[in-house]
Amino acid sequence: MAKDLDWDHLRIFLTTMRTGSFRKAAEKLGVNHGTVHRAISALETDLGTRIFDRTTSGLQLTQSGETLIEPAEEMEAQANNISRKISGLDLVPSGTIRLSLPPALSHGLLTDMLIGFSKAYPEISVRAISTNRVSDLKRLETDISLRVAMNVDEDVLGRKLVKFVQAVYAAPSYLEANPGLSENGGEGAHWIAWNDQHDWVANSPFPKARVRHVLPEVSMQIEAAAQGLGLIKVPAFNGDADPRLVRVPGVPVQPGYNIWLLYHGDLRRVSRVRAFVDFAFEYFASNRELFTR
Repeated sequence: MAKDLDWDHLRIFLTTMRTGSFRKAAEKLGVNHGTVHRAISALETDLGTRIFDRTTSGLQLTQSGETLIEPAEEMEAQANNISRKISGLDLVPSGTIRLSLPPALSHGLLTDMLIGFSKAYPEISVRAISTNRVSDLKRLETDISLRVAMNVDEDVLGRKLVKFVQAVYAAPSYLEANPGLSENGGEGAHWIAWNDQHDWVANSPFPKARVRHVLPEVSMQIEAAAQGLGLIKVPAFNGDADPRLVRVPGVPVQPGYNIWLLYHGDLRRVSRVRAFVDFAFEYFASNRELFTR
């Protein structure tokens, strides 16, 4: 007779498969290494087959393990669906919201928004994750995600908050040391870039400026520019917030991207999620000039 499988063992199997090791799975699940090892061993005993080969280079899925992934993920989806629907029964806005957002949006903006939200909803706590990785809303890695995005997943609800503009910034001392930028196309000046793709420089306000540094986070770029290391093109709401920087004179703002607020459809009935979604929408609407001027 086939033995009923323990869902908790399958949950640990999926985490181990995704992280690639017992240690990393234990860290992600908040348990010790032995708990993960025992769960996998028990699952292999119940199935009557090995699902991982233990090698010197790490864990490798066996053919049985590969076969187990799809039904285990189906069970995970059903469990998450139950969790979302049950959590949607609450009526009073309280509890914790898990919010993910990229560093560009967490730089100053989050704190300002949280001040008003905390006063309006004192029973709700926010646990924020600052990351450029798109969190998986379907797997409940996060409740709400603020994202710079063009497309929205069909299983996720989205509200477009605002389309921001970008501007070029530098320290006043840098502009004094590099006069006549507009006249010479930026010759002798330097850009601080986001990545190794520099094609945009040719179409920038200063095509003759070279890229000297590549700094992938807005906070790093702002600090570098404030210390006089070069020119940066960042969202205006980030650059304007730092008094050590000024917009380069004569350079018009440039179109940026849309900021979206995303959340899973099953959470729309959860009062704390509704409260945050509505508050964020009103916050961005009331502060539209911060993003568009």
